[in-house]
Amino acid sequence: PSMSTFNTSEIEISIFFLIGIPGMEHANIWVSIPICLMYLVAILGNCTILFFIKSEPPLHEPMYYFLSMLALSDLGLSLSSLPTMIRIFLFNAPGISPDACFVQEFFIHGFSAMESSVLLIMSFDHFIAICHPLKYTSILTSARVINIGLAFSLKNVLLILPFPFTLKHLRYCKKNLLSHSYCLHQDVMKLACSDNKVNVIYGLFVAATGILDLTFIFMSYMMILKAVLSIASQKQRLKVLNTCVSHICAVLIFYVPIISLDVIYQFAQHSPAIIRILMADVFLLVPPLTNPIVYCMKSQQIRNMILGKLCQKHS
Repeated sequence: PSMSTFNTSEIEISIFFLIGIPGMEHANIWVSIPICLMYLVAILGNCTILFFIKSEPPLHEPMYYFLSMLALSDLGLSLSSLPTMIRIFLFNAPGISPDACFVQEFFIHGFSAMESSVLLIMSFDHFIAICHPLKYTSILTSARVINIGLAFSLKNVLLILPFPFTLKHLRYCKKNLLSHSYCLHQDVMKLACSDNKVNVIYGLFVAATGILDLTFIFMSYMMILKAVLSIASQKQRLKVLNTCVSHICAVLIFYVPIISLDVIYQFAQHSPAIIRILMADVFLLVPPLTNPIVYCMKSQQIRNMILGKLCQKHS
């Protein structure tokens, strides 16, 4: 379809066009193979974690409840972007109606905010386990863990809920080409031909809540480090730090692409479009793919249960 179909300012746009990888449109079907594989592994991996945490009583502990929240966020993130990615790369159909676009960006931003919250909750979990081990079970009871999960979920729904409504309030008339393979708030609002000041300000507010999460995660680790350095035995120090490795990996895998994408949007607007697009795809595809792998490798309990189930099937 012609990208500049609607070029007059009077006509209200009735369709947006998403973008694949620029310059590689002819190879979309080949690009779709690794993308479909990544989605398959991510969805299977997170479903496996959820299945084992639900069905195995030894895993009914706060740490694993938080891990199941992370797996749910990852699953949501994968399923939110899957429809448009498959349509672009597999069926060469980049068109999307504005309403479908607003719904998609609500879910993508909602699950991203939830992932950020879960990573923050997990850092507090590590902080209590390492700095106040004797109080751990009395602080993090099952009921409290569930309430924390529900409170953060509600906070994120309310935080992201204004996004689709403020976008729907804008008028779209001149431009209809988006710059990613899925709908993002900052991307859609740039297409508007009416005043989008409210969207810009609210978008910055939501970004600030993410930075706040990251700040608290950093502070948790400062206190954990302080507690670890007071342990006399080096072997014990490494053992304690080792319990945090998978969480640190999850934090880096999630935040590095987001921060890089924001920096590119703010300061390097003339950078090649392919860098922005690949960064945005990494942010959505990689965390749900790598988190289950990292946690299964690092958590001996989950690893043993998965291996036990597999051996049962073979015997």
